Amino acid sequence: MNSGFSTRDGGGVIAKFEAAEVSILRSLVTQVLGLVAPGETGDDPLERALGIGAGLAPSDPVLARLFPSAYDDAEEAAEFRRYTEATLRDGKRADAQTMLDSARPGRSELTPEQAQAWLRALNDVRLALGTKLEVTEEIHDEIATMSEDDPRYPAYVTYDWLTYLQDTLVRALW
Repeated sequence: MNSGFSTRDGGGVIAKFEAAEVSILRSLVTQVLGLVAPGETGDDPLERALGIGAGLAPSDPVLARLFPSAYDDAEEAAEFRRYTEATLRDGKRADAQTMLDSARPGRSELTPEQAQAWLRALNDVRLALGTKLEVTEEIHDEIATMSEDDPRYPAYVTYDWLTYLQDTLVRALW
């Protein structure tokens, strides 16, 4: 079976995965789900009730990649983050949950909405893994010359596979 996505008549998307692949996807998306848990809110009770964040830029490089600053100016970036980060986190959690709920071995059909959620969740998984691996533009050259005995090899191959999946999903959607 070839893994990945293809177009279904009627606008949906067909997903095909082996059981081991589903296990890897579930593990990775669960890790991202843990990372995008609700952030810190402000001290004011109204701010907490509204989910207004503290506005602090994440110190974790993965979170900084998943929630980049919208402005170069630190004050403007903090103000923007304060009002948007909670909603962004909610969206990332919803996309990850959709992926968890619909990832299954064999052939399955995704609605256009599920496919879009998968696309966003796959992107988040790739961003998180790519940040951890310090991926550069030369990733494909590195993988091609890397020994299978290299301890980084499984992670790099997984990143490459996620890139392939994202590509097949983009092609299936457009």
